[in-house]
Amino acid sequence: MTIQVGDKVPSVNLAHMTESGPGGVTSDELFAGKKVVMFAVPGAFTPTCSAAHLPGFVANADRIKATGVDDIVCISVNDAFVMDAWGKAQNADAIHMVADGNAEFARAAGLDFDLVNHGIGVRSRRYAMVVEDGVVTHLLLDEGLPLEKSGAESVLDLL
Repeated sequence: MTIQVGDKVPSVNLAHMTESGPGGVTSDELFAGKKVVMFAVPGAFTPTCSAAHLPGFVANADRIKATGVDDIVCISVNDAFVMDAWGKAQNADAIHMVADGNAEFARAAGLDFDLVNHGIGVRSRRYAMVVEDGVVTHLLLDEGLPLEKSGAESVLDLL
């Protein structure tokens, strides 16, 4: 079942790059006591994700944070090394790049997307959500792969 507004985000282990290399972070740590905008992409370094989705949040990070958002998180079913390299390639210094390497968060939230027949395994659906102290307050879910609802401008309209 897909996560809904009013639901608590799933509690799972994730990864991100730290100063000393890849490190673990729990979804509880990401959201506890904070207002967070999280957006998910099907894959780092993929065309729409690299040309439009992440760049929109990079360009609008200051405007988003000015609304009282504590953190902006980009999550993808990739490893911490890939997410770190992609963030650097996209100048995404203001974005917290988080790896859901085994699609645990995507599956637990009901936001997984089976692309096995396309040779890239299980991925996350494209979405953006606003989470306040671990509870989803807004969810913008795209159908399929196109970026239609979950871009930075749509999130700004909610905030």
